[in-house]
Amino acid sequence: MQALVFWVWQALLGILRESWNLLAAMSPYLLAGFLFAGILHVFFSVQRISRHLGKSSFSSVLKATLFGIPLPLCSCGVIPAVASLRRSGASRGATLAFLISTPTSGADSILATYSLLGPIFALYRVAASFAAGLVAGLGANIFDRRDEVGDKPAKNQTCVVCGEDATADGHTHNFTTRLRAMIAYSFGELVADIGKWLLIGTLIGGAISYFVSAELIGTYLPSPVLQMLLMLVLSIPLYICATGSLPIAAALIMKGISPGAALVFLIAGPATNAVTITVVSKTLGRRSLIIYLVSIVLVSIGMGFLFDLIVPRGLGAPSNGRIIGMFEFPEIVKIVSAAIVLGLILYQFGLKIFKRGRREAECGCTDSTSSVPAHED
Repeated sequence: MQALVFWVWQALLGILRESWNLLAAMSPYLLAGFLFAGILHVFFSVQRISRHLGKSSFSSVLKATLFGIPLPLCSCGVIPAVASLRRSGASRGATLAFLISTPTSGADSILATYSLLGPIFALYRVAASFAAGLVAGLGANIFDRRDEVGDKPAKNQTCVVCGEDATADGHTHNFTTRLRAMIAYSFGELVADIGKWLLIGTLIGGAISYFVSAELIGTYLPSPVLQMLLMLVLSIPLYICATGSLPIAAALIMKGISPGAALVFLIAGPATNAVTITVVSKTLGRRSLIIYLVSIVLVSIGMGFLFDLIVPRGLGAPSNGRIIGMFEFPEIVKIVSAAIVLGLILYQFGLKIFKRGRREAECGCTDSTSSVPAHED
């Protein structure tokens, strides 16, 4: 019994440690994503975003996919941006396309892929990212059109800065006012919306990181099919960014895993993780979550098979295992960023509890005072 208690205690500490490491790895990108979301929310009009990404059409999905490919946002940094786009009127299809194409590529990741795996693999990875986003977006347009905000014209064009009518004459705000509104939205409202799901997903990811050994991912399997399935099963729930996954992919190829299987890892890993899955389920619904996961599975495996089929092994990924031009945040930056993100989430939780308690107190006071005249009558 004591051995079991000790094991459970060690497991809990290990999960918390891995969760903290996961949060530390994500936090710099999350803070950047919060800022990017605030810029989208305040400095780009709802009408402009709705016009380009609002309708459930091929063009909106195409634009969202192309817009997402060069942005250097990871799978967690993209979450605040996606939440902002969805609130601004983007359709489910455009939102899913952006959600997949953005974290699986990025300007920094494309250059790093070129340095580690060569130009052919780098270009093919961009094509795979584009295909995954396009398939998911079109799938959502076809199979998930429930109450689509993008298909409905906005009834009230309210200002995101002050909440008043944006079409009123003389309704303008200076840069300082917009900047304050951006900060309030980025680190206030948005954190309050996704904070709970972010923590839940981080704990799930920490548990997976603790119980699944790193050696298991690098295990050599003789069959490319089994290699792809292993990469898929292990990469979907784990957090790994598009750039940080490259050294692992290069090592896997050096150990004998096919470039196609490594491509599955590079697409499915950055595109999904426990955090993103929980947020997609909450923000877009379960049907969109299924479309999101199925699209990633089908496209990553299909593009992986196609790569192994049409590209010779040595030409497709001439990796020598060297890490060239890889950027990693200093440990102090990760720790400070994680502390800031955790502090923001806890502050929003405390603020929500405080406001709820004050509302309940005010309601109780109103009820008691309203009952006095009724008693006197």
